[in-house]
Amino acid sequence: MKKTLLTANLSVLAAALMASSALAADLRILTAVTGGKDAAEHEQFVAELEKHLGLDIEMVKPASDYNNVMFTSLASGERYDLIYGDSSMLPGLIDQGAITDMTDMVAASAVLSDETAIPAAEWALFDIDGRKWAVPNKFEGGTLPTIRQDWLEEAGMETPVTLDDWTAFFKWAHENKDGAYGLSTSKLYDIQGFMSAAGIKAGYVMEDGKRTIPYATEGAAEVYDWFAMLSEEGLLDPNFVTNGSGEFRNLFMTDRVAAVTYWDAWVGLFNNIMATDHPGSSFEAKGVAGVPGPDGDIILRRGNASLWMMPANAEHPENAMKFLEFWHSEPGYIMGTLGIEGVDYNKTADGGYELTEQGQAHGMDHGAPRVASTTWEHPFPALPGVDAAQDIIMEHASVEYLPAEWSEAQPIVEKHAFQAMLGEVTGAEAVAAMHAELLAAGLIDE
Repeated sequence: MKKTLLTANLSVLAAALMASSALAADLRILTAVTGGKDAAEHEQFVAELEKHLGLDIEMVKPASDYNNVMFTSLASGERYDLIYGDSSMLPGLIDQGAITDMTDMVAASAVLSDETAIPAAEWALFDIDGRKWAVPNKFEGGTLPTIRQDWLEEAGMETPVTLDDWTAFFKWAHENKDGAYGLSTSKLYDIQGFMSAAGIKAGYVMEDGKRTIPYATEGAAEVYDWFAMLSEEGLLDPNFVTNGSGEFRNLFMTDRVAAVTYWDAWVGLFNNIMATDHPGSSFEAKGVAGVPGPDGDIILRRGNASLWMMPANAEHPENAMKFLEFWHSEPGYIMGTLGIEGVDYNKTADGGYELTEQGQAHGMDHGAPRVASTTWEHPFPALPGVDAAQDIIMEHASVEYLPAEWSEAQPIVEKHAFQAMLGEVTGAEAVAAMHAELLAAGLIDE
């Protein structure tokens, strides 16, 4: 019995020591994208951050399955001072009382309340009844079709505008580039630029107070049929149903597909990676606006705002604010973009910056490749193609409305859309079945 009690007591003591150790830091952060590119560099990133802030910092960056780690940590009561997430998570976390209303903290901060540091438009991306439940991490871009511009020029074609234009370019690539696909994507992420041809917006759209899912309406059928034609002619990557983003990125950079649909920032990253790893390549990526709809408007997707949220049980809110004010200042901009001095970049004699080989490979992205500030000037020119792609997003993109029931609706939409896009059913049959199933499940309104 004594041995059993001793073992139990030691276990309790070990657990207490682990908990004490976890809470020993002056600032605990759970992050998905901010930090080093690998475990070794992440330690260097945290050490650099500690020097700037004068705090003992623990920054946990899970290797995978971030959302699951985050929600499990919150549910278990584990204490963090800041957690990274996006605006789609806010309603649920607010309802659960899991995060802190930061409105008054932001108002009291000369840095965070400065609209040149964080413009009103960035706050508006996640406004909930005029309250500020988080602080932006960076300027958020959007997704758009991204094309092999060098192939387009080789083909002697103009930038595609209509679905017929896209088809012609895809056929040229298939016939002249060793059977390359015309288009690759990941599931329905993100066919918005092509659905734009029918004036169709992804996710939910409220009409006269009723919930609708435009991808399940008659207008979408013609675009599904266009994808089916691409599938029949070998122009659509048949693995789009199971692809992750890594798969289509690899196809794009190895001459096996003419276009993908991805983030505007990746236009520059594609060009940077290829210029660094294959300096003799003619590769050029270019962001392209979506297809104009019946009214001439183009509909693209702007991403959910990436955010720093303060858990309700944060132990050091004052240190969390210290980090956030740093992150939205020039030294923070340098860390979020260039990275770590002496590792990713060095200072030059004239006060400028010079990227190391590692810094060049990291593409000036350590969590905030584009900052929210309207006044800070990046020390290096934007990566090739980024500015033009960003201009397209700012002109045509809007955030999708994805309420909690979208998690139930999405698999239904995908199931029927995939069947249509692969030519197993017609577009009309797909949207009819999709609509009926969504209605029966109470996920849309009559």
